[in-house]
Amino acid sequence: MKGLILRWLISTASIMLASYLVDGIRVSGFFSALSAAVALGILNAVLRPVLIILTLPLTILTMGLFIFFINALMLLMASGIIPGFDVQGFWPAVFGSLIISIINWILSMFINEQGKVEYIELNRKGKDRWG
Repeated sequence: MKGLILRWLISTASIMLASYLVDGIRVSGFFSALSAAVALGILNAVLRPVLIILTLPLTILTMGLFIFFINALMLLMASGIIPGFDVQGFWPAVFGSLIISIINWILSMFINEQGKVEYIELNRKGKDRWG
């Protein structure tokens, strides 16, 4: 549970950062960003897999680039249901979802299931061996 809350806080921070970096994304405050992170998480868990399966031929044809448009659609849907979180247009949604995804991916790599910061330390164990 602690890991989930920490990931929601990371998503909240990435949504707020995307609102500062991308014109066309506006967040009225921390609680709007937190609500958007929760809504985005629920939409990504429930609706995104269905959309990915339905658009699989198009995703294969575009070599995976259509996933960016699905992510933008999820961000637009979250902005439609959360007051105080506005995404004005498709291209701000694409750039915002790209920023949010990159930040979430990088920061979530360091969080384990229990919500603790975790890293792997590699030491040299011979000429060509690490462990």
